[in-house]
Amino acid sequence: MARINDIYHSDIYITPAKEMFVPDPNSEFGLIQLKPDDFEEFYDLLERSYQGKTSYSVMYEGYFFRVERTVSMYGVMFCMRKMPRNVPDMSSLGYPAALVKYLISLGNASGLILLGGATGSGKTTTISSLLREYLINNGGFAYTIEDPFEMPLDGEYHAANGSVGLCKQTQPQNDNWGASLRSALRSRPRYIMVGEIRTPEAASECLRAATSGHLVLSTIHANNVSDAIDALVKHASGGEMSEELAFDLLSRGLLGVIHQQLVGIGKKRPILQYLFANPDTTQGDQTRNIIKTGRINLATTIEMQMTRMAQGKPLFEIVV
Repeated sequence: MARINDIYHSDIYITPAKEMFVPDPNSEFGLIQLKPDDFEEFYDLLERSYQGKTSYSVMYEGYFFRVERTVSMYGVMFCMRKMPRNVPDMSSLGYPAALVKYLISLGNASGLILLGGATGSGKTTTISSLLREYLINNGGFAYTIEDPFEMPLDGEYHAANGSVGLCKQTQPQNDNWGASLRSALRSRPRYIMVGEIRTPEAASECLRAATSGHLVLSTIHANNVSDAIDALVKHASGGEMSEELAFDLLSRGLLGVIHQQLVGIGKKRPILQYLFANPDTTQGDQTRNIIKTGRINLATTIEMQMTRMAQGKPLFEIVV
């Protein structure tokens, strides 16, 4: 049997009986059992790396593994996701070329780009790939807040324009996402990546950062684009921020929302739904106007934008 990193898989499940399962490449949902040669070595690393937090990451032979450690009825169970050794190019993710081009063009804008989807739908991979594109195209300082780390973003990037990009990956201080975001802002980053919006403080600080000249990328659990917007506002207004203020900040700071679902057997492909706001805030914009009202009736706008994108037409008309 081969070693763990020689096996093609993305997810690994290890039961309390120390049996290892991975997705069946011939089935959309099924699993198969494997026992790689280095199983005990890998399992020992999982145990030694546990420091009381159920979610953490480990590095094994050059690969990041995102780990979820749970206590089931019969003992400890590990659920892991193997991350790519290198951050993939946006062009390799299965996105339409026109959408990739538009997303990369937003590297010169400020505001929030939000990826919604279910667990395991590739949200973090997408925003990591997009952040990498911004760094290698434009340079600048990027600051990430993640728990756990998932993609190898930290380091220097030599940008196409001759300048340098720098990314610093961090974890939230004492699980305080709000304080960590405020600390990030004091570092004056061009880009901020928040691994996942899961607290009121993270949501409200992301909205504030998006309206203060930063380009913010983050993910959220959601079933569609409208649900992602609603979830963000509910998170933000679950703390000290009012719902009215949350909608107002979002209407001014939003650049785009993408919902992503991975489907297929073996190599999966994304099913996408997306909505963008005009990055030129001096122009009138239907998306911003609708969000500001707090009534998220966006189906018609989403359909219109996706049709225009597919036809190669500009998303927004220039008003002179």
